[in-house]
Amino acid sequence: MKNLFAKLKNPKILKPILIVIIILATISGYYFYQIKQGRVFIDDSLIEAPIIAVAPSAPGKLLSTNVYEGQNVKKGDPLANVGSQTLYADTNGLVIMSNNQIGSLVSATSPVVQLINPIDLRVAGTIDENKGLSDIKVGQVASFTVDALPGKTFWGYIDEISPSAKTTQVAFSISSERPTQQFVVYARFNASDYPQIKNGMSAKMTIYTKTN
Repeated sequence: MKNLFAKLKNPKILKPILIVIIILATISGYYFYQIKQGRVFIDDSLIEAPIIAVAPSAPGKLLSTNVYEGQNVKKGDPLANVGSQTLYADTNGLVIMSNNQIGSLVSATSPVVQLINPIDLRVAGTIDENKGLSDIKVGQVASFTVDALPGKTFWGYIDEISPSAKTTQVAFSISSERPTQQFVVYARFNASDYPQIKNGMSAKMTIYTKTN
């Protein structure tokens, strides 16, 4: 061992070793740089679908609710009775909220039932405006992972980019620093191919910006 350390102290041996280390570090750095180029990462992502709100056309007393949260319904199924109105499902869907406060007064602005259509599930990623938003375009390939399903990668494509920033409460201060705005990017995937993916699951998304 002592002989080995002695040899390493020899400039004639140490110099080539340092050169090899530098070369390997350079190659590794270039490799990871190439991986990062052409990709935008969005860690703050969520599986969701557009919410379908079912409410009466006129105010009335909630007489009964025929569905429960987590129930699958078909188009035309009765959902609730409000006054003289019976509310029906306009599409196949999954119930994510059902008002069980029988006897309460409800109106067109207070949904009795909320549904989602599982085939409309998307990945919604929130990204800062200065973290690659300008490179993202509709149609680009996207991959994503789901926290509840470790070790699996799923694929889709960019379906929509929010036209305006998320509404946030900005605190007033004397600082001249401008707040960074956030936008939502949506990636569509074939939900029927991935039945294990559920509404509300946390996810991480990677967008390949050179694919469109």
